[in-house]
Amino acid sequence: MPITELDSGALREWERITSHIGEEHGRPKRERHWPFRLLGRAAWALGVAVLPFVALVRVAVFLYAREGYPTALALAAGAACTAAIVTGYAAWAWHRLTGRLELGLLARRVAIPLVLAYCGYMLLYLSSTHAKSPDVRHYYSTLHPLLRVALSTLILVDRNLVVTDLARRPEDYRTMRLPANDGSLHYVQKDGYSHAADLRTEGRNVITSLLVQVYFWAMGFGTLRHVGTADHLHVELPVH
Repeated sequence: MPITELDSGALREWERITSHIGEEHGRPKRERHWPFRLLGRAAWALGVAVLPFVALVRVAVFLYAREGYPTALALAAGAACTAAIVTGYAAWAWHRLTGRLELGLLARRVAIPLVLAYCGYMLLYLSSTHAKSPDVRHYYSTLHPLLRVALSTLILVDRNLVVTDLARRPEDYRTMRLPANDGSLHYVQKDGYSHAADLRTEGRNVITSLLVQVYFWAMGFGTLRHVGTADHLHVELPVH
């Protein structure tokens, strides 16, 4: 038998053996990797879900606190970023369903009304479930709008969050048997808003309280865990 025929026969036999090896080892490899793929997809889905909310708060706080934008303009810019993201999501889904891409239509009829309704609700309403007392709900409208939006956005995830204190007057410190703090951001500032809120930490999981603090820090707010009348998390927005 010629050597070339032996070589080609050996090559075919080698290919047959290696193909079986690939089949035997390929499947277990894929099975071993599926938890990581599932985890990656879950992380991707979570990122997609929270991005519009993060953009709204983070962009607005950055423009207000770092760039000196007026409150209304900073909030409008954050809302515009969120509307752009929601428009992108809607356009992707619409394109998958119909094969058409209609950004302007989706922005006008879906994204902008949705974002405006969300912002209006967040700015005006605080459920009694999340307020320590009727006084806290009464003073909610005096809290700075960016803090209101940030608090309400967190409440969507943390259904047990409770706001314990918002606006204060100097006499309130005497009632609580605490020294008056002339620089307190709980006081209504020159812009007509108080710039601080206290959140309950007593009776809550340590990890949860830490994650809440990290959230506000990541969004650009100042945070401080301290004891006044009770253990609580103090959140504030600098005044410029």
